[in-house]
Amino acid sequence: MFGKKNKPAIDKDQLELVKNAQRRIKQKKRLYYHFVLFLIGAIVLIVLNVVLGYGEQIKLLGLNWFVWAIGLWGLLLLIHVFDVFVTSRFMGKEWEERQLEKLLAIQEARIEKMKNTLKNEELLMAEAALAEERRLNANASPKEKEQVITIIAAVAENNVIGKDNDLIWHLSDDLKHFKDLTSGHHIIMGRKTFESMPKALPNRTNVVITRQDDFSAENVIVAGSLQEALEVAKEDPQPFIIGGGEIYKQALQFTDRIELTRVHHSFEGDTFFPEINTVVWKEVDTKFHAKDEKHEYDFTFIRYEKRQ
Repeated sequence: MFGKKNKPAIDKDQLELVKNAQRRIKQKKRLYYHFVLFLIGAIVLIVLNVVLGYGEQIKLLGLNWFVWAIGLWGLLLLIHVFDVFVTSRFMGKEWEERQLEKLLAIQEARIEKMKNTLKNEELLMAEAALAEERRLNANASPKEKEQVITIIAAVAENNVIGKDNDLIWHLSDDLKHFKDLTSGHHIIMGRKTFESMPKALPNRTNVVITRQDDFSAENVIVAGSLQEALEVAKEDPQPFIIGGGEIYKQALQFTDRIELTRVHHSFEGDTFFPEINTVVWKEVDTKFHAKDEKHEYDFTFIRYEKRQ
């Protein structure tokens, strides 16, 4: 038996050439039919007028009606010829691609300009916020300045901090780091963060923020807002804000320091840590931990302090 011969592969460029050639053939065939019909039609009109005398008296600007009819038809034929041999050549697929590239370049330039404008506005807003913070610090009493309000969080590379009200990873050294820093201090959290824990954390004053009037829990102080929670902790030299996402977002304007554990991996989640604006925050200390038998991921302890 004879094996089937393999057909040669046709790449995209060759296929495009074939399609273009087929399109040009169809255009020229239509032009040919148009030309033939024009010749036949012109002959019929001449015969009707000259031989049979049809419409001899019908004239426009001194010319017989069939001359106008042939001229109009000839104009359409000329337009068809121009479209096939001129327009198609200079305004074909390559011309369309060039026009598209130009339009895309214009759009990209506009988008980039808008991005730069937004970025500049964000920088100005951040600088204004920093200036306001400096003004408030300058007017604050010495006792108020002694307190260092601190955010502490473990955050993935894509800023995920949790999913379904639970932690996604377990890093024993990070938990020890959290315990060492927060022991003996007030820890401020949202209700959902508290409910994700088995109980109030020992050796710390647990402050839970909630709008639920009937909320209560053992060994917990309830506050109706972040400002109220900070008032509860005003005698603590370093209260810690431990989550969740919305509480972190509200707390950034009041915070002096961020103790961040950056987990070097991206996760799917539904709770996120806000972006850290480097105009407002500066990195002052880092400590890298490689993954090992107790730690599934690399991570880094990073300390940020608000610029003065």
